[in-house]
Amino acid sequence: MFDNYSFTVQEKFLRYVQIDTQSDPQSKTFPSTEKQKTLGRLLVQELLQIGLTDAHLDEYGYVYATIPSNTDKQVPVICYCAHMDTAPDCTGTGVKPIVHHKYDGGNIVLPDDPTQIITPEAHPYLRKKIGEDIITASGTTLLGADDKAGVAVIMDMANYLTAHPEVKHGTIKILFTPDEEIGHGVDHVDLKKLGADFAYTLDGGERGSFEAETFSADAVTITVHGVSAHPGYAKDKLVNAIKVAATFLEQLPKDSWSPETTEDRYGFVHPVQIEGTIEKATMQFIIRDFWTHKLAAYENALRDEMDYALRKFPGAKAEMVVREQYRNMKEVLDNHPQVSEYAKAAIERAGVEVIEMSARGGTDGSRLSFMGLPCPNIFTGEMAFHGKHEYVSVQDMQKSVETIVHLAMIWEEKA
Repeated sequence: MFDNYSFTVQEKFLRYVQIDTQSDPQSKTFPSTEKQKTLGRLLVQELLQIGLTDAHLDEYGYVYATIPSNTDKQVPVICYCAHMDTAPDCTGTGVKPIVHHKYDGGNIVLPDDPTQIITPEAHPYLRKKIGEDIITASGTTLLGADDKAGVAVIMDMANYLTAHPEVKHGTIKILFTPDEEIGHGVDHVDLKKLGADFAYTLDGGERGSFEAETFSADAVTITVHGVSAHPGYAKDKLVNAIKVAATFLEQLPKDSWSPETTEDRYGFVHPVQIEGTIEKATMQFIIRDFWTHKLAAYENALRDEMDYALRKFPGAKAEMVVREQYRNMKEVLDNHPQVSEYAKAAIERAGVEVIEMSARGGTDGSRLSFMGLPCPNIFTGEMAFHGKHEYVSVQDMQKSVETIVHLAMIWEEKA
């Protein structure tokens, strides 16, 4: 089926990653950075060129497009979704992608900073990629495979289906989102306009991986209020909010709770930002677990630790605010088993072994599922994301293209 097809996913990916689309968690606008629309406009242009006449970029930076049905069957409308932004953790300005043809299994030294070396020891998945074409950045930026690999995969899928009308499928919606990396990827998505019944994000890692479960997530802000006084006359008057915050953080467990001490199905409590003065100190946390009810247990424990710290500093006060971020999509997907069953069947039809995984994080699909659009996650090959050692296999991206073409066919066959 794909033997004579010239995949376009590599050339598209190399083009997309050179466009800076980094999102900004401090921004008050939507999208958080206007430059994300630069990629959006290019994608619309390319979609129009292959004949998707309704492709457009809206005011919020979302790209919508439709591949019309070519079957007489009544097939549920499916959507393929990927996000255009890259993470704030590492710069995405001036990305210079490098294709390492027929990877030989050794260390990959990134030329613009030779101290940046991608090794099979640190990245064991590379051992499975010998002989494949590996794309990296040059050593001073992230690559942007998260999630421009997903964007390129969806674009190549659209290219394939428009060029092969003999492949039967129902209506397929395409959605590219901004600001996923800062937790706002679906804040302004128009689900009525999208008109899909089920969806899939293309934002997964190693070949064959399929995720129908994510963390549930809350954000927590703790604000400590101290008492300011002139330091020369501060005895029995000054209460230093910075010291209260430091005492509180020092009390937290050292061998559990944190991302650096947990794995598999264990959740965590993670301080991600602290700032303050004598009078006021603010701490930001993210709370994660696969079992939603455990979030409240973590949060209650944080309150207890804060109360204990406050008792050591008479006159200090604190307040804690919890904000829901997203929930484990498994709670929704379990009610729609065919969504996952068809995806796993499609992976197998592409000649790939299915690897069922639980995502220690979230995707746009986490929130979309609870907005009424059940949405698991499919692999693209993106690895070591959010850092300078990010890489992706061209062949993994090609298998992802095959997978979602087969998935569209399976929905039509089952209708």
